[in-house]
Amino acid sequence: MASGNHTVVYLSEQVVVLISCALSFLGSSLIICTYIAWSDLRTTPRKLLVYLSLSDWLSAVSYAYGVWRVFDTDSVDCVAQGAISTFANTSSFFWTVAIAVYLYVFIVRTNQRLADSLVLFFHIVSWGVPLAITVAALCMNKIGYDASEVSVGWCWVRIHAPDRVLWMLLTGKIWEFLAYLTLPVLYILIKRHIHKAHAALSEYRPILASSPPSHSFSSMADRKLTLIPIIFIVLRIWSTVRFILLLAGSPARQNPVLVTLHGIGNTLQGAANCIMFVLFTQPIRTRLCAALCCCCSKCRAEAPHSQDPAHRPLLGGDAPAQREDSSSRAWADR
Repeated sequence: MASGNHTVVYLSEQVVVLISCALSFLGSSLIICTYIAWSDLRTTPRKLLVYLSLSDWLSAVSYAYGVWRVFDTDSVDCVAQGAISTFANTSSFFWTVAIAVYLYVFIVRTNQRLADSLVLFFHIVSWGVPLAITVAALCMNKIGYDASEVSVGWCWVRIHAPDRVLWMLLTGKIWEFLAYLTLPVLYILIKRHIHKAHAALSEYRPILASSPPSHSFSSMADRKLTLIPIIFIVLRIWSTVRFILLLAGSPARQNPVLVTLHGIGNTLQGAANCIMFVLFTQPIRTRLCAALCCCCSKCRAEAPHSQDPAHRPLLGGDAPAQREDSSSRAWADR
């Protein structure tokens, strides 16, 4: 399975990870295409989701090339692939946290002007910091063949770099750890705020609060709030586990199952976002059915609702037909 400081990537692992890359490529492309196709979906949070999808799209392409090639030495395309994937992967971390920060400011702080003003800052940080780190790593000859010790065929930080652990942290791991801490905290605060808002509304508008449609939309929003950080952690944790095992010098990092989970987790984020914010989103799902000429009765029944302004999403979620308050409306629309 492994020889020395080299982890063997088996054909079965390659196939599974390449499928994951393809799904992420398609999912990210679908998010971007729906944003371009339907102008009424172009809200600021969904625009941030498109920027995240661009990073995930680039990650999927670069990882797919690396998994297909399974580099065994430093080469020009190895360094190029490692640089692109480093930039895209780190940018994806920043955009994922940026969306959470935007929603926190918009929903909990109820300050849309401040939230919108942060978008420029998000661009500077989410594109600028990864680019600066990647350029620095390239200039110092830190990116190259890594023997798949903390990858699955693709190139990252050179295995022979004496300070490779430091550069692994700078080019991804430290930002991954920060995302693990930041995302659950922000989404828990958003959930608490929405629950308090619904509790307060139920005292004065019990009929509205207990209506089935409102409860359905609220439940969907609550599930998405819970799933976003969970999905991120579940996908990324395998990469972190292998990194920790590398630090500990454990050969368990070369276990084929762990290697496969790492490959899937690092490449499936775009597909997961597509499932959450396209396929599990009624207005967009309905429009896709119509665009694909689905004539089933369910698609025809949902079609009129997709044109209702009240169903206009922030990040593409189901929205209540009647507005309750600014906080619950913002997330329910997601």
